[in-house]
Amino acid sequence: MLNGIVVVNKPRGVTSSDCVYKLRKILHIRKIGHAGTLDPEVNGVLPIAVGQATKLIELMHEKPKSYIGSGMFGRATDSYDLDGKTTAEEEIVTPFTSNEIIVGMKELTGKLEQVPPIYSAVRVNGKRLYEYAREHIPVERPKRKVNVYSYELTQDPEYDPLEKTESFNFAIRCSKGTYVRSLVNDLGEKLGVPAVMTSLTRTSSSGFDISQAVDLETIEAEIDSPEKWLQPIDSFFVDLPKIKLSPDQFKRVSNGAGIDLNTNYAKVALVYNGYIKAIYQRKGKIYCPETMLLKNE
Repeated sequence: MLNGIVVVNKPRGVTSSDCVYKLRKILHIRKIGHAGTLDPEVNGVLPIAVGQATKLIELMHEKPKSYIGSGMFGRATDSYDLDGKTTAEEEIVTPFTSNEIIVGMKELTGKLEQVPPIYSAVRVNGKRLYEYAREHIPVERPKRKVNVYSYELTQDPEYDPLEKTESFNFAIRCSKGTYVRSLVNDLGEKLGVPAVMTSLTRTSSSGFDISQAVDLETIEAEIDSPEKWLQPIDSFFVDLPKIKLSPDQFKRVSNGAGIDLNTNYAKVALVYNGYIKAIYQRKGKIYCPETMLLKNE
């Protein structure tokens, strides 16, 4: 049985659930799930856990995500991207300088309260926001706390004198739950003009980056060589200190018991026979289980 993480390079035009469904059929495996939905028109890194790695999905969500994309000043939509209906247009007569855009981006970094787009999968009273939008039912969108670690302009903006719009490219590193579309819309509000996201690619998620991503066609063609496209479970914990267990300690860990370790780390990966068997966290003077990963099938 396969156990590990497949870093899928999701193409535009398909949903994250489509990718999971197709990979399930390719691998003939039921125990599978993705960590972090990508909108259909967003491409890039989609980590999919298979087998024992599905136990990691909640932990995978906790790691930062990175994106590159582009936006445009001069138009806004109800979805904050090009799929939505235009809600505002304004000719950009005097284009913004790089410095003006950078200042606006810096004001949108750090810990923020963000309102998700109306066309999003956030649930309110058991119903997704996009369902309210499609039925033209007004609803109060809940604010959520997010952390934007960096929001950067990646090259000088480009002004279109015929259309009187201005395009810009950006890179963002943020916490789970952050809507990049909203950050583009909010940047326009900071600068006093309509703005819309025009493209987006996720370049890293769950500790994996685009250089490790593979498309589904490659996986299907190389199905007999999983070492080429399957990231081992241990690779997810590369940043954690590793503690080798004695046979007696492993017996205790196998039963989910707390153990005393001669270390002061807040969280550790416990290794036996060359494999990570569990993630333990410190509670007082002993370490207790956080995530159990005992099988190596």
